[in-house]
Amino acid sequence: MPADNASLSRFPEPSASPGFVLWQVAITWQRAIRHALEPLGLTHAQFVLLASSAWLTRERGHPPVTQRDIAEHARTDAVMTSEVLRALEKMGYLERRPHPDDARARCIEVTATGRRLARRAFPVVEAVDARFFATATPELRALAGLLSPVAAPPAATSRAPADISR
Repeated sequence: MPADNASLSRFPEPSASPGFVLWQVAITWQRAIRHALEPLGLTHAQFVLLASSAWLTRERGHPPVTQRDIAEHARTDAVMTSEVLRALEKMGYLERRPHPDDARARCIEVTATGRRLARRAFPVVEAVDARFFATATPELRALAGLLSPVAAPPAATSRAPADISR
């Protein structure tokens, strides 16, 4: 049977595909982060949501931070966010309480143990980032700014908001 010579992609080779290259970079970086966080007993998702919880709590002070706020900040899936926050609660790193004005929502508060862990984890993750991106050119360092519009959440009208109050 003759080989199918039709192109599988508009790109001449995989390394010319921005999506494929971004995928490879992301997977390689996530592997490094996962390995660095293992001694702390955290997954990457747990770190991101604990860090987001601590960051938002610090930024806002007293107003309650909800699961929805954390999911939007981290741009994570609502169901996954709820599951990871529950796991962090069971580990004693945060507390989930009913929202005072919305019975469906949960307010998140990082415990003292969670804050101590976040203080230990941030330098670990930042050290991985520093090593991973050490050879970055000025153009590569500008990549975060260039990718921000792509990473922005879809417009509120493009999809119904997810309920993550569980």
